[in-house]
Amino acid sequence: MRRNRPFRSGLARRALLGAAGALAMALAPLPSLAQEGYPNKPIRVIVPFAAGGTTDLIARLVGGEMSRRLGQPLVVDNRAGAGGNIGAEACARAPADGYTLCMGTISSHAINASIYPRIPFDNLRDFAPLALLGSQPNLLVVANNIQARTVPELIALMKARPGVINYGSSGVGTSIHLAGELFTQLTGTTAVHVPYRSSGQIMTDMLSGQLPMAFDNFSSAWPHAKEGRIRALGVGSLNRVPQAPDVPTVAETLPGFESVSWHGLFAPSATPRPIVERLNREALAAIGTPEIRARYEELGITANTMSPDAFRDFVAEQTRRWGEVARRANIQVE
Repeated sequence: MRRNRPFRSGLARRALLGAAGALAMALAPLPSLAQEGYPNKPIRVIVPFAAGGTTDLIARLVGGEMSRRLGQPLVVDNRAGAGGNIGAEACARAPADGYTLCMGTISSHAINASIYPRIPFDNLRDFAPLALLGSQPNLLVVANNIQARTVPELIALMKARPGVINYGSSGVGTSIHLAGELFTQLTGTTAVHVPYRSSGQIMTDMLSGQLPMAFDNFSSAWPHAKEGRIRALGVGSLNRVPQAPDVPTVAETLPGFESVSWHGLFAPSATPRPIVERLNREALAAIGTPEIRARYEELGITANTMSPDAFRDFVAEQTRRWGEVARRANIQVE
């Protein structure tokens, strides 16, 4: 009889283990059920730049339509600073439950990885790309007192007067800063970079003739160029834009030149795949509405329809491409 006790004890242990396993299996579907009920409370969208800019505008425009579709408000939280790094870090460190998202741009989620030596996150590893919400070309513009009406004429002028034709940007490491660096690298010219705090300040100095040249977001620069207050020489996209069909692309003179700013929606990296796919669907549906399409057209923004995986590949390619430009220009931000 004593020999049987261990046997019965083993059976009891196996029964307990079996019961525990059954309980674990019963509980396993709970995360999935939680995802099926997503969202059941407001969603925070961190914008890593100040209110009023293009990134903030797109977040509020698209977020409003997504709120209607999801049945929960998307609440914008502006956390500006360090070229977008402060807001991006807050997003990367947030719980990966789908209730904290963030906007990202070519600067915060591609360029910064190469120009900030102590960036507090990995732009590829720490985020789940959700959807590319829109893109717009940067526009090459010159002041009206500059004797250049085409890209070839501007290149000739810069070669004749090396280092004299300065160009402005909205800050070190922004897409319009690196557009200027790429332009000088491809043309073999030199120019002095003049950082400003905003596109508005760039336009003020260009309109007065104090700043000779700049690449700026199409939505910021084109209204002034359209009215003849500054001169548009080329768009940074590979194709001409419908809003300015007579303005050639810079690539028509410099093959391979492309400078396009973009804005996308991201989540922390461990966000469950069903939530990622749901947010991608709702974001793409939002930017496909006639109201948002019309507003995008006014601003010169193109709606993009990428899957989460395609968007991830796009961010990786942009990180590599602009990292090379930044390294050649030796751009570092402390």
